[in-house]
Amino acid sequence: MVTWTDFERATIQDIFSKIDYDIVGPGALSRCLIVYPWTQRYFGSFGNLYNAAAIASNPKVAAHGKVVLGGLEKALKNMDDIKQAYADLSVLHSETLQVDPDNFKLLADCLTIVVASQLGKDFTPEVHAAFAKFLAVVVAALRKQYH
Repeated sequence: MVTWTDFERATIQDIFSKIDYDIVGPGALSRCLIVYPWTQRYFGSFGNLYNAAAIASNPKVAAHGKVVLGGLEKALKNMDDIKQAYADLSVLHSETLQVDPDNFKLLADCLTIVVASQLGKDFTPEVHAAFAKFLAVVVAALRKQYH
């Protein structure tokens, strides 16, 4: 079980209240698909992913990026038991979609970059640390079924 400080809880809530979901979700997934092109193999039904411009303008990528943020809201609402809240998602990604579990960390890294660009100077080292902890717990929860 993860122990959260009052600062971490407040910070994570604050981050999600400030970010623009229409920019952050699509931006993070686009960045992941561009920087780590091997992750594209899970999105074969998304159509044209041949270059950065095609990925960034792909409506299916944008929509799925928003789905990812919706999934993170589930973690936000269940911070005291993210692993249980993500049990079904872990099974889905492991058994049905067969996603390489290392990709969760890659997407988390891309999400951090996009959130940092959205928050600018408000993304202090302390805020970064709280967000990194939150994403590490989410990644661990998604990887749970793989163990």
